[in-house]
Amino acid sequence: MNANDQNHRALLQRIAHRAMLERGLLPDFSTEALAELGRLQVPKVAEDGPAGGPPVIRDMRNLLWASIDNDDSRDLDQLTVAEAAPSDKVKIFVAIADVDSSIINGSAIDQHARTNTTSVYTAAEMFPMLPEKVSTDITSLNFNEDRLSIVVEMLVGADGSLEDSKIYRAWVRNHAKLAYNSVAAWLEKSGVIPQAIVAVQGLAENLELQDRVAQRLKNVRHIHGALSLETIEAKPVFDGDQIRTLEIDETNRAKGIIEDFMIAANGVTARYLSFRKSPSIRRVVRTPKRWDRIVEIAADHKFKLPELPDSKALEGFLIQQKAADPLRFPDLSLAVIKLLGAGEYIAELPDGDVPGHFGLAVKDYAHSTAPNRRYPDLLTQRLLKAALEGKPAPYSKGELDALAAHCTQAEDAANKVERQVGKSAAALLLESRIGEQFDSIVTGASEKGTWVRLLNVPVEGKLVAGSGGLDVGDRVRVQLIDTNVERGFIDFKKIGSSRHG
Repeated sequence: MNANDQNHRALLQRIAHRAMLERGLLPDFSTEALAELGRLQVPKVAEDGPAGGPPVIRDMRNLLWASIDNDDSRDLDQLTVAEAAPSDKVKIFVAIADVDSSIINGSAIDQHARTNTTSVYTAAEMFPMLPEKVSTDITSLNFNEDRLSIVVEMLVGADGSLEDSKIYRAWVRNHAKLAYNSVAAWLEKSGVIPQAIVAVQGLAENLELQDRVAQRLKNVRHIHGALSLETIEAKPVFDGDQIRTLEIDETNRAKGIIEDFMIAANGVTARYLSFRKSPSIRRVVRTPKRWDRIVEIAADHKFKLPELPDSKALEGFLIQQKAADPLRFPDLSLAVIKLLGAGEYIAELPDGDVPGHFGLAVKDYAHSTAPNRRYPDLLTQRLLKAALEGKPAPYSKGELDALAAHCTQAEDAANKVERQVGKSAAALLLESRIGEQFDSIVTGASEKGTWVRLLNVPVEGKLVAGSGGLDVGDRVRVQLIDTNVERGFIDFKKIGSSRHG
């Protein structure tokens, strides 16, 4: 059957379900979880605390909170707002959805979330970690709704340094549901101001202040060696049920606000748990295993890196290359990311010394800002609430060790599902182009095989002939020789060096 005669969406949904099961993930919720779901309700605002005393949970609904997320996001995990302070300092507030208040540890919904550990976003279907009624309603920080949250308050100095921080529980209200691309176009002066911003008095100035502080935070991280990496993420665009093209998802200023505030909040969370003598789950990217190959790639570009891993030196190389060849910088970034190695979760005791996050140049890092979408963030939230209330941690170090290992493994499985379905979508687009030639970059080279990504079409496939002597980062001219939509296979053979090599 020709690709044009198929319902692409239905085909990819079937492939996605099969891939989930093959990787040990659950595509559907159990009857027990669905029964629990029917009993869940949105928590209501309590006006005062125990025995008529002052509220335990602050009322911060009047601040100019807004969410910035993808155009189609319905599971809103965080809101942000800024407040000017003396001496050019700025207070940044990040409100994180209080998922724990609705999802009880050990419940059927929690067990489903614990199995998958993450929402899985495939080309044709999203498999949410929590039922959609939870993640897009009950615990989502929806527009014009009162919601429970955990607030991370940070005082940022004029130089971008973090001078003080606090964590507490609060009621919040989202006053504007915003999308990355339209906010970025406005901030970058290439588009008009979104109407949702105009509708809230003072919000435009607040977002401009947030943007300036995010730039300060980013600058400080890069001074310490955070890496300027840019990769090309492509997602299928459907016309009805047929795939029309692959659209590249690019970074922008609005994404930068959220990214920089979340990195800062994740650091505050990790340090707070240590200070309160609580164990935690840290997100780490160890020192690169293949630094020697990164050094070789830099040498190919006439740049000398030290023999031992050095994030500041690597950042210097990346900045130089981005300026010299911005068009091909995502390809270089991809090669470096592959050589840095994957992140993992590790349980840490308060006085422990786990490695930090090499790519972000941060030592203390605990995923905490997306509890609707990632289980480690929900675990961190439970640890955080126990610490805030002076209660014992809800998990032992042994339990956290097991959970951290499982979260790493399940996240890897979820990534493989997303990649497989993405390749099936790409195979659908490419199956009519067998025999064509393309320039590509090597993205993987091991005993399992050699993989390349095309430079002009954002598609990755296997080099099944002519891979001898190639390594990550090499440029190569390839010919498409076969596709298999069901398995997500796209096969190439080498026919020479890349014309752009």
